[in-house]
Order: sequence, then C-alpha cells, then structure tokens
Amino acid sequence: MKRLDDFRMTLGRDQLVPIMIGGMGVDISSSDLALEAARLGGVGHISDAMIKTVTDRRYKTKYVKAKQALYKYVPETDDKSNVKFDLGHLAEATRLHVEHTMRRKTGLGKIFINCMEKLTMNAPKETLKVRLASALDAGIDGITLAAGLHLGSFALIEDHPRFRDAKLGIIVSSLRALQLFLKKNARLNRLPDYVVVEGPLAGGHLGFGMDWAKYDLATIVEEILQYLRTEKLAIPVIPAGGIFTGSNAVRFMEQGAAGVQVATRFTVTQECGLPDDVKQDYFKAGEDDIEVNEISPTGYPMRMIKSSPGIGDGIRPNCEAYGYLLDGHGRCAYVTAYNREVAAHPDQKHVSVKDKTCLCTHMRNFAIWTCGQLTWRLKDTSVQHDDGSYQLLTAQHVFEDYQFSTDDRIKRPEPTLVLAE
Repeated sequence: MKRLDDFRMTLGRDQLVPIMIGGMGVDISSSDLALEAARLGGVGHISDAMIKTVTDRRYKTKYVKAKQALYKYVPETDDKSNVKFDLGHLAEATRLHVEHTMRRKTGLGKIFINCMEKLTMNAPKETLKVRLASALDAGIDGITLAAGLHLGSFALIEDHPRFRDAKLGIIVSSLRALQLFLKKNARLNRLPDYVVVEGPLAGGHLGFGMDWAKYDLATIVEEILQYLRTEKLAIPVIPAGGIFTGSNAVRFMEQGAAGVQVATRFTVTQECGLPDDVKQDYFKAGEDDIEVNEISPTGYPMRMIKSSPGIGDGIRPNCEAYGYLLDGHGRCAYVTAYNREVAAHPDQKHVSVKDKTCLCTHMRNFAIWTCGQLTWRLKDTSVQHDDGSYQLLTAQHVFEDYQFSTDDRIKRPEPTLVLAE
C-alpha cells in the first residue's frame, strides 16, 4: 500500500512533502508549528489574524494598548466608523511576526501566511493591502488567501516586486468560487500557484451554509480537477477538511491532488499555540460536542466545540482595542446584538448574548474553541494518563504519522512519565 511519502507536492520549482498545515488563528498555527512543517519538508502556515495581539504577546510590542488609548472615549453606539487601525502599526506588526518566523526557518520546506478577507478591520481594502504587502516585504514564502472570495486581492499587490515571485494561493469550497476568482483576475495574467479546496468537515468558518452536510470534499475536488484539465490549467489542488490519516491523504493523491492540508491533529501538539488546558478539552470532546452554528458576526457558519466558554457570553465589545470584524462602515453584528440585550435588560450588570459572539475578544482569550468535525477522534491519537489527561504530541510525530502510515492506522506516541506535583 502506498504511503503519502511516495508522492511529492510540486509548487513551482519546489518538490515538497505533500503536507500543508493549515493557518489557524489567533496564533494557534504558531511560528513553532509552521517551522516544524518547513523543517520536515512540507508547508507550514502562520496566521495574520489579530496580528497586533500576536506581536504584543510574542515580541512585547504595545500596539493593542496604543489603539485602545486612542479610542477609549468612543461612545457606546453601534457606529464605530471612527475607530480606525493605524496602517503603519499594522505594517510593522505584520513584518515583525513574519521576519521573526522566517529568520528561524530551517529545512527545505516553506512557510506561508494565512490571510483572511473577512477581517475587514473598518477599512477592508486598505488594511488587506497593508497585510499582504507587509508579509511579502518581510520575506514570507507564500500567502494563502482565506475566508472570502478575494476577488480583488491579487490586484492590491500586483505592483509589488514579489507579486510573481512569492507563492500565492486561494482557498475555495466550490468550483464556482474558483471560477469567479480566475475570471476576476484574468487581466493580471497571474494564476494562483495552488488552490486549497476546503470541504464541509473543516474547522472554523465554513464556505458552506447550514446545509454543509449535503456536500462532500472528494466530489468537489473531482469537479475542480476535471475543470482544470478541461481548461488546461496546471494549478495544484490541495484538499482540506476531514483528512485524518495518511491513508485518507493518499486517496486524494491518487485522485490527482498535489498535496493535502491538515490542521485538526496538530491542535494537540506541543508546538500549537492553544493553551495546554484547552488542548485537553479538544482531546476529551465527543462527537456530540461538536456543532456548526451561526454566532460568528461575519455571517458565515462556524464549527466549534459547543462547551466553548465564549458561547452565550455577553462580554462588552472592545472594538477600541481590537475591532478586526468591523465592516467598511464601522459596524459589527455582535455590537448590535450586545447593545440590544443591554437595552432590554438595563438592570443587569452582565447580559447574555446568544445569537452572536464577540469573536475578537473570545478568540484572543482562547474562549471560542473552533475545531474540525473529526476533533472527537483526537483521543485515538494519543495515550491517556492515570489522571485522565492525554499526552501532548509533537508536531514531528503527527507529521511523520501522516507521511509514513498505511492502512488508515494512527501511531500513538510512546507514553511519558507524568510526575506528581
């Protein structure tokens, strides 16, 4: 039986192990995780989600504090149109995170950055252009355009000196989305270097409606592969979402995929940016503990563990410090929902907001546990200690299990001794 290591992913002139670790924010796909993927010959992602929070934590900058101080007297209204991001600070933060990561890179693999279009930041085009250009300035190997159609994203950086040098890819969930992207960008004579096809079992925001269960990743991948063959377009296709074993990945490679993108199994690695106690919640989640809901202010369905402490929590919006989901008119669906509940319960010190969540604050605090549909299987990838906790894995262990396993087997780690406190 073939192993994933029997294949290679061709991106331009590079021959890579066909494993791409997805870009999970906020800093869940950490630099350490991405660096391990690159060291082992694959592709790792960092994420630019809430980039100022990430740099404040990692590099002791004070971007969040500066923004909050500037806007701390903004009235409690739905309209936050005057709460703007300092584009210079945004560029500095992006460059800082990318440069620190790339400086540590070893191995023959690549490090990409995941850039989400739905982070509209009260100035969608201006902030997106800064994030994209600054990542290229700082030497990132590639950019994956995520969470949106990105119809105008290539045009934002067409004049950048690395526009045709860096690897640029797009995440889609349907053939139609890919066709729209290619049509919109035809004048640039610049095809994407790869297409990640994200299916309905992926984690976080989904490119499907609440009828997501009607769709199948293999079917979507086949539609896209057939279209590319018909159009004679040599764009590598990388399936993602629900690929839990190396054998799952091999089946996509035999279908014609260039590689696979995986993420769920890396959430419980030592290198992942989730707090260790939250990793235990991922291990312990059952199949019934995972839900797709509509509480994201973006309007996209979102998959998460339903015991996430941020669900239903009516925390005060902190757009003055964060505000990453403010649309181009300074509005956010959570701010509207929060103010509605405050007005309806004027005597309550703390309200509950059920229909939306403050994604900025809760993702910053790791209180919304986004996850893939197969997170409930994580317990089968490790060993459980006598105290009920599960042993954290190394990124290398998980990477190599994908790379070398056969027969849908999962290799568990050798147990380590847990010392009593």
